[in-house]
Amino acid sequence: MYGLARPFLFCLDAERAHGLGLSALEAAYRTGLNPLMALKPAPLKTKAFGVEFPNPVGLAAGLDKNGEYIDALMSLGFGFVEIGTTTPRPQQGNPKPRMFRLPDKRAVINRLGFNNAGVDALVRNVEKSKRNGILGINIGKNKDTPNENAVDDYIHCLERVYPLADYVTVNISSPNTSGLRDLQEEETLRRFVGDLREVQEDLAGLHGHRVPMLIKIAPDLSDAELDGVASVFNAARVDGVVVGNTTIDRLDIENHRLAKEAGGLSGQPLYGKSTSVLRKMRLRLQDNIPLIGVGGILSGADAVGKITAGASLVQFYTGMVYRGPELIGECVTAIRRRKEGVA
Repeated sequence: MYGLARPFLFCLDAERAHGLGLSALEAAYRTGLNPLMALKPAPLKTKAFGVEFPNPVGLAAGLDKNGEYIDALMSLGFGFVEIGTTTPRPQQGNPKPRMFRLPDKRAVINRLGFNNAGVDALVRNVEKSKRNGILGINIGKNKDTPNENAVDDYIHCLERVYPLADYVTVNISSPNTSGLRDLQEEETLRRFVGDLREVQEDLAGLHGHRVPMLIKIAPDLSDAELDGVASVFNAARVDGVVVGNTTIDRLDIENHRLAKEAGGLSGQPLYGKSTSVLRKMRLRLQDNIPLIGVGGILSGADAVGKITAGASLVQFYTGMVYRGPELIGECVTAIRRRKEGVA
């Protein structure tokens, strides 16, 4: 069904098509037509950071920033859905146009800039949803919050979403909020993660249960930077790491007419870089810190590649743009065959 709709959506501005696609998905869900989108895969239970997932294939943050389509997305067969990034206060994000498709590269460039309705709106949406699945909530800081105060924004969001999330992802790696990636510098990161871990443990005591907190890093970190990041994560005993976000590297699209557009590049050109960083982080992190592999998954084989590189779970977003919901089942089937030792 998505294959029929895609040519129409690709005639539209990428951001407008994004909104229409989600609206159509919601309509299909409410009218009971969502099985036409894709067949839900058979369970492939996977446990990571203390949570049991019905399957290891999830939706990455960014598609549903405000948690408006949780139930419709979960109905497609994802093992988990991550919403956000959300910030303490609503913000418009960067000026339009700010999202660009590169169909010949099966890629997207975006510079959205954490456009969202604010964490209070997201919380209301989550509270209204049925939530028949595992929900992750991705948190960030407002654009005008200086880095020296950034942790306050993250703490505010963490406190608001903690009672509702199955896990929380701390996004310090988007290239579209000026200076955000500076939070990945080793000593800055050590203080930042330490403060968040303290709040996480306080919230666990307050609410009577512990919600895992993951950190999402960039795929553009050098080996030396990865050493520092891993050292911090190991010492802080973080629950998990998401590798990674979009890239600012343009090497694989350097001759494309859109190569000079500012923003993060996702999709097929990101796969090699993000999978390499995933493999390097697996070697640097303690065995009890699980990884989620994200970046460039457009086939079942791509998902298996992330698992082989050390991921316990995988996510995609741009894959939904180019492949639609059928990619979910394809990835689950491929991972199942790998686990069963089927060639």
